Amino acid sequence: MFTIHDILLIHVDNKPGFYARIEEITPDVKPGWWQVRLLVFTFPLQVFTWILDEYQLEGADFTMGGTPIRMDPVVSPVEEERLRQEQAEKEKQERQRQDGGGSKVVSLLDRRKK
Repeated sequence: MFTIHDILLIHVDNKPGFYARIEEITPDVKPGWWQVRLLVFTFPLQVFTWILDEYQLEGADFTMGGTPIRMDPVVSPVEEERLRQEQAEKEKQERQRQDGGGSKVVSLLDRRKK
């Protein structure tokens, strides 16, 4: 689910349309619906308020006035690389555990005897 301060790429009519940041999410009067205030990165900056349901806030496609709309999260390439490295490290540790090559217990008592 998208949250406050997420940056989104808004696709309009199945084409990239504009970028926006979620400024505020407040409950709407209709249960299960939310008023989402977006700061739209245009020149000049604009603020839109869209009323969306929970599925749309999770990235589901929807229409506005018959025009298809989709919201995709924008992730920094730096963040993507960090996540990739974390995933690779987790996979490496899992392989070591499965191969029995994980960390070994060293007895401090045995070390003193030497």
